[in-house]
Amino acid sequence: MICRVRTRSNSLKLKAKVYITLKRGVLDPQGKATEQALSRLGFRGVEEVRQGKVLEFQLSESDPKRARAELQEMCEKLLANTVIEDYSIDLDE
Repeated sequence: MICRVRTRSNSLKLKAKVYITLKRGVLDPQGKATEQALSRLGFRGVEEVRQGKVLEFQLSESDPKRARAELQEMCEKLLANTVIEDYSIDLDE
């Protein structure tokens, strides 16, 4: 999904979301606590909760391939701890 946002200066920008979650097999105490709290509140259909984070970006880059590459580099260098976390990137529409 690609969203190009026209700004006041008439330049095109991309919006993106980065989803960061713990890898399978890594304990998720926040997710487990949320799962248990939902159960105590009567929500019986919840089998598992995994907690993560979503980061939203508005980028000055207008080329989706370059934007994705830059976001991947951001994730690898700072945003995600790739030893225990996975990430995915959506260029929004």
